[in-house]
Amino acid sequence: MRRLSIGTLVILAVVVAAGIGVLVVLYFVLGGVSAKAQPGALETYAAHTVRGMAIGMRARGLVDPLSVTDESIAEGRAHFADHCAVCHGNDGSGSTEMGRGLYPKAPDMRLPATQNLSDGELFYIVENGVRLTGMPGWSTGTKAGEEESWRLVHFIRHLPRLTQSEIEEMEGVNPTSPDEVRKQIEEEKFLQGGDSTPQ
Repeated sequence: MRRLSIGTLVILAVVVAAGIGVLVVLYFVLGGVSAKAQPGALETYAAHTVRGMAIGMRARGLVDPLSVTDESIAEGRAHFADHCAVCHGNDGSGSTEMGRGLYPKAPDMRLPATQNLSDGELFYIVENGVRLTGMPGWSTGTKAGEEESWRLVHFIRHLPRLTQSEIEEMEGVNPTSPDEVRKQIEEEKFLQGGDSTPQ
């Protein structure tokens, strides 16, 4: 059998790449670009594979400098409630208006797809985010910021064992929307004898 020349291999590679490009374009043209759809199996597999390769190389050597304690989990829980729950939900299910509207949807972080990631991978995702998803990077470039991210990792590991009382505690830390603030002000005016009627 004759050996293929470098030129033939280059032409073959270009043809294969062009074919893949056409398939990708057709996938989006026929399937649309709506954020309401759930990614297909092929897209999910490709995204997880590429994410795993990109994060794994960078996160492999990361070591948690903090001890996992009840206090570090509590601090991570409070930070999560204030900053992360709007997309991920207090329970980590991703079942929020914002989380369901993302593409891909916010994951249920209690499940193996998240829990099987290494601590370093979770830290890397919190710090750097994930391109082409709704997950932003939160790196501040400071030691205090990195420690906060490690506490979030501690809390994410705790999510499968989260209790109802912890969820209720988190509800007190969740950000208040402008509409909720307005309703609270109206209720306070009403209770103080003002003329506003709470709605």
